Amino acid sequence: MTHSFENLPNKDILIKKLIEMIPQLQKRFQSEDDEEKEWLLQNCSNPLIIDFLQDSTVMMLHVIDAIGQLEPVNGTTISKHFGIPKGSVSKITRKLVQQQIIRTEFLPDNKKEVLFLTTPLGKEIFVLHQALHHQMNKGINRFLQRYNADELLFLIQAFEDTLEASWVHSESVAEEELLNAGESLEGMDNDEMSQIVDMLNQLDTRNLKKAKVILQDVFFTSFE
Repeated sequence: MTHSFENLPNKDILIKKLIEMIPQLQKRFQSEDDEEKEWLLQNCSNPLIIDFLQDSTVMMLHVIDAIGQLEPVNGTTISKHFGIPKGSVSKITRKLVQQQIIRTEFLPDNKKEVLFLTTPLGKEIFVLHQALHHQMNKGINRFLQRYNADELLFLIQAFEDTLEASWVHSESVAEEELLNAGESLEGMDNDEMSQIVDMLNQLDTRNLKKAKVILQDVFFTSFE
């Protein structure tokens, strides 16, 4: 997929258009949840699972998916690995135990730590949910095939920047980053700077991406 950059609208107009599309994307993702549940129901023949799916939430399916992948697993690990609040994990696991979707066991030397595992019914739900993800991944792959490599690299960069951005404090954060960058460059020799820029200019888009990752890992990531 290619785009013509002739007669492009004003940058502010494009930004305004993107901002206006955010609520539309939110609604689209919400409707996607309904589509996912519909697919699960259509591809299930077990009446017990059909009854469960009709009343289940997306978060409940995520917890089952987490347990199915990591079992035996405790609530803290589920929370950390999948970004689900601890309170939600506790509430959902209690309900799933009552519904006999998951079961609990304890470590021999630590009766306070509860570990969660899927029951046969829960395992069946987990496998069905994994099949849904496989179906979705095929659809996502087909969708993204319309973009060329440079466009995909741009999307990756945009998503990465979005994950790190703060819409509330964006101006102050940007000013601080510019200030820090200026302080870092003050002591650099002009020749060294020119050499670095020359080397970067020789790289294509893909290798620039690799260079950024290397610089991020070596100089800007703390492993403490």
